[in-house]
Amino acid sequence: MAVNLGKYGVWRWWNGVDAELAGEIEKLGYGAIWLGGNPPGDLEHIEKLLDATSTITIATGIVNMWTDDAPTVGASYLRIAAKHPDRFLLGVGVGHPEAQQEYQKPYDKIVSYLDQLDEAGVPAEGRALAALGPKVLKLSAQRALGAHPYLTTPEHTREARELLGRGVLLAPEQKVVFDTDAERARAAARPPINNPYLGLVNYRNNLKRLGWSESDIDDGGSDALIDQLGLHGDAATIAAGLTKHIEAGADHVSIQNLPMNDDPLPTYRELAEHLL
Repeated sequence: MAVNLGKYGVWRWWNGVDAELAGEIEKLGYGAIWLGGNPPGDLEHIEKLLDATSTITIATGIVNMWTDDAPTVGASYLRIAAKHPDRFLLGVGVGHPEAQQEYQKPYDKIVSYLDQLDEAGVPAEGRALAALGPKVLKLSAQRALGAHPYLTTPEHTREARELLGRGVLLAPEQKVVFDTDAERARAAARPPINNPYLGLVNYRNNLKRLGWSESDIDDGGSDALIDQLGLHGDAATIAAGLTKHIEAGADHVSIQNLPMNDDPLPTYRELAEHLL
């Protein structure tokens, strides 16, 4: 893998990471910052963060295929890759059917978008694919560096690794709440997990494939489900939960701190002492 993500990174909404925060995350020793929330296809924000740092990798998690056309994104990738070689990973995906009126035949859209990225000169090893189900996971091995699953569990990581085989990037996202009070932690994790994710068909189907029932997913999610999707506890407990993804076959885990509006640095600092 030309792009070095390290074992652990952080996941934040793209407009919640500025140059100062990126620099602090880099100093802590994390290997990558994943920028979610559909960062714009001009990738100017990513370029600014790379300009402000020196070693950390910046990845998109993800650029939405429906809202940003492949030629524009491809040109943006080439601009950044030339300026900051081996420090940018282009994560792309199709988003959610509920969010896109034109959302039809998502697999065909992914394939055609990847074809257009090929034509634009974006190498397979320079991109990752948002993937949950077996079909798209397999495609991520064939047409990209690998997969960036979101809202998953170590069991999904284990099954994904078995399907992908070795040598293919597997970089799941994991939410965490730095709080040892279980009820308070669930109260922080449940709203952003429930809305929108537990109402979206692709995440619901993935959780059901993993054995979770409708009753686990409905009405805000069962405590057992929320505890897996939003790890809570002290730093040692959360670090142990993150390590389970690595033990299950992940190459890299991106950590999303909840609540999202809280300053994430205290959590990242505590976890770094156990993970890095």
